[in-house]
Amino acid sequence: METLTAAERLAALGHEYRLAIFRLLVQAGPAGLNASAIGDALGLAPNTLSFHLAHLSRVGLIEGHRESRFIHYAANFAAMGDLIAFLTDNCCQGSPCLSTTAACEPGCDAAAGKKARVAPAARPRN
Repeated sequence: METLTAAERLAALGHEYRLAIFRLLVQAGPAGLNASAIGDALGLAPNTLSFHLAHLSRVGLIEGHRESRFIHYAANFAAMGDLIAFLTDNCCQGSPCLSTTAACEPGCDAAAGKKARVAPAARPRN
């Protein structure tokens, strides 16, 4: 991953609403959520939500697909894994000191090889 790409993705996650949206979509798994469900869960106005979803889409952290009148958004798990791998590249001078989080599929606990229990996303402060 290019340093500029990593910086853009980290900057996008540096806003509390975008971080909350991304975490909610990670917890939702590959099926994702439609925009109204995201807004309801986080208490965001539609125009505010639209702005933040567009920003996360632009940097490649989420993807949206239209189903009828609704747009379903899902976390881009490959992009998330690439970002984690970039951040941990050559960690601990090349020693295997971290878990295999980057290789974990959505919703799995890499250490136990089973589905992880997902806590509800924190609601951002207003």
